[in-house]
Amino acid sequence: MEANGLGPQGFPELKNDTFLRAAWGEETDYTPVWCMRQAGRYLPEFRETRAAQDFFSTCRSPEACCELTLQPLRRFPLDAAIIFSDILVVPQALGMEVTMVPGKGPSFPEPLREEQDLERLRDPAMVASELDYVFKAITLTRQQLNGRVPLIGFAGAPWTLMTYMVEGSGSNTMAQAKRWLYQRPQASHQLLHILTDALVPYLVGQVAAGAQALQLFESHAGHLGPQLFTQFALPYIRDVAKRVKEGLQEAGLAPVPMIIFAKDGHFALEELAQAGYEVVGLDWTVVPKKARERVGKMVTLQGNLDPCALYASKGGQRLAGLPVAHARLVPQEEIGRLVRQMLDDFGTKGYIANLGHGLYPDMDPEHVGAFVDAVHKHSRLLQKN
Repeated sequence: MEANGLGPQGFPELKNDTFLRAAWGEETDYTPVWCMRQAGRYLPEFRETRAAQDFFSTCRSPEACCELTLQPLRRFPLDAAIIFSDILVVPQALGMEVTMVPGKGPSFPEPLREEQDLERLRDPAMVASELDYVFKAITLTRQQLNGRVPLIGFAGAPWTLMTYMVEGSGSNTMAQAKRWLYQRPQASHQLLHILTDALVPYLVGQVAAGAQALQLFESHAGHLGPQLFTQFALPYIRDVAKRVKEGLQEAGLAPVPMIIFAKDGHFALEELAQAGYEVVGLDWTVVPKKARERVGKMVTLQGNLDPCALYASKGGQRLAGLPVAHARLVPQEEIGRLVRQMLDDFGTKGYIANLGHGLYPDMDPEHVGAFVDAVHKHSRLLQKN
């Protein structure tokens, strides 16, 4: 530790590196835990902070992003923070208009419909400078964290970003985006290359700004079968990891662990484990023991409790003959049981606890706290045994 208590980049010295050590595959005293979408609408203080401005205006305010990132850390003993932002700031920086429609989600008024629409996109080399507000939010948050836990940066993977840019919104089928893959394979690769070229400096810039780990979200992997995934998603997932690592080295920055989370991409676990990432995130449809057998021991696994498990008797159920004070005993015990099972299945080495997807807006914060506490409690018991 340096005499002034600051790390090499001038940030406060890290006090809890459990998450980072687990990500690198090192031994830890307990299983670290964080939650995807831990800064979100399930917290009343989040809704209060967000009430004054629209979603993307919030994303462009470093102070607001910092506050929203820190809110769950004030409530729960999480082992990592993840910067509040959105994957769709990248299409915005490429020149596409994106709005967040209440109750519906993101909307692109002018999605990509024809091959020539690619000409509307800005030079991907300009994206990092367009997203300077994200870097400022990361730097501010890293300072405000005061070394409490590491800060995770993130981005959407090329295929997932492409789906929004072509569909114009969320979709149950991704029929328009997949139509491109079948009808316009060359243009699809051109778009995916553009997105990769935009993502690499953006992710390197996040580390330069203070991010201590990076997660790539391939949220729409499940809409592709093995063949399309191998052709249109996996090469770009690999390329992002390879080029980011090279970019960090060229910039004189220390390497950071990288996480790939490909939701419903269970058919490609082996390939994802060899794609250049230190951590493979799993959704709740994957059996932990089988996942470990498939990926080997060199990769850390992250996940994968079904988020809906946190609904366990939401609001509490009073057992017959027990006073109202015991109303919350049942859900917390059930969450604890499910966490114990998850930890038993994953083991204590090379593992980071998380949900198999993000927290939902109507979840009870107390149940989130029960999840985090159960991971810490039961992982320490496992370590002792």
